[in-house]
Amino acid sequence: MARKPNYDYEKRKKEADRKAKKDAKREERQRRRALGLPDEDEAMEQADGSPAEGVVGEEDEVSP
Repeated sequence: MARKPNYDYEKRKKEADRKAKKDAKREERQRRRALGLPDEDEAMEQADGSPAEGVVGEEDEVSP
């Protein structure tokens, strides 16, 4: 007879991997702030010269 899969283990493993990734990102952000470097979002914005998404600029305003 085949063994029943252990879905609880898979779920715990996935959650642990997600938490590890989140912790690594948080540590990287803290390290960059301590060094005075811009965050990843700010660095990307400066690299392509366009404002971040969701930012309303002069081009986005509607004139009557």
